[in-house]
Amino acid sequence: MQRILILMLAVLCIVSCGRRRSAPAQDTAAEVSRPRVFLPAIAPSHLSPDEQRDYLREHYWDRFDFADTLFTTGADTLQMVEAYARYIALISDRPTDGAPIDSLMRRASVSRKMLDYFSMLAERVIHDPNSPLRNDEFYIPVLQAQLRAPWYDEYERIVPQYDLEMAMQNRLGHPANDFRYTLASGASGTLYGLRAEYILLFINNPGCPMCRDIREAISSSPMLSMMIERGQLKVLAIYPDEDLGEWHDYRDHIPASWINAYDKGCVIREKSLYDLHAIPAMYLLDSRKRVLVKDSTDVAQIEEVIDRLS
Repeated sequence: MQRILILMLAVLCIVSCGRRRSAPAQDTAAEVSRPRVFLPAIAPSHLSPDEQRDYLREHYWDRFDFADTLFTTGADTLQMVEAYARYIALISDRPTDGAPIDSLMRRASVSRKMLDYFSMLAERVIHDPNSPLRNDEFYIPVLQAQLRAPWYDEYERIVPQYDLEMAMQNRLGHPANDFRYTLASGASGTLYGLRAEYILLFINNPGCPMCRDIREAISSSPMLSMMIERGQLKVLAIYPDEDLGEWHDYRDHIPASWINAYDKGCVIREKSLYDLHAIPAMYLLDSRKRVLVKDSTDVAQIEEVIDRLS
């Protein structure tokens, strides 16, 4: 619960920082032109916290009129992004359950305007690589709703179809895609050839500031450092691009206890084995190479998942 609240507050800060203060209303016309807002349902106070969460999981959008397409042009979009983020935080205790989003998108599919509007909210909160609430399992129903809608032509379907294909890769609880990596010595191996209780796949680029921050966070983690030393955790740092000169110049920055490799021939990108549109990215895998954490930049999340499973 605490982690969900932290993530929600982070999103609210992101979306609120650009907000301008409204000038005081001067006349009746100004009052009429004020942006419209959405008020989510309120859970009955006599319910327990878990029961309130379950209630809102089902009833959060009950006050929203999905037939009112004028709302999409007159709404306070920042307020709607915040409301949507609160909803995602609410249902994020079940990160692989896309049913609530599927239900929401079916209700939003009453018209193209409404479908486009809720697709925009989803893109900002659960698809943007900078959002701490990003979740492909939640975004899959959004893309599926777009593709089954009758309003899009073949060209408009290209992007959601590609995004869906990428979102379906390396899903939580499913086996990760295997690939071959190459070391500086020229030797090679495969992801599935690694043997450890956990594998941390770290997709990175030399000189990337966030990559450096993640590398330092992993190295300074007592839990992860101990697991690496004991052989319980193996870190595979993979460079997915072409400029090997840059990679060679930077390889001394990678800890010697990690496997520092590159993707020869850029096969990961060419075969779309992993989503590379946002780097860095971490994937935590179990001993059977099933995905426990997908496309994360949060080392604390990696620690939390391992601690929960231990």
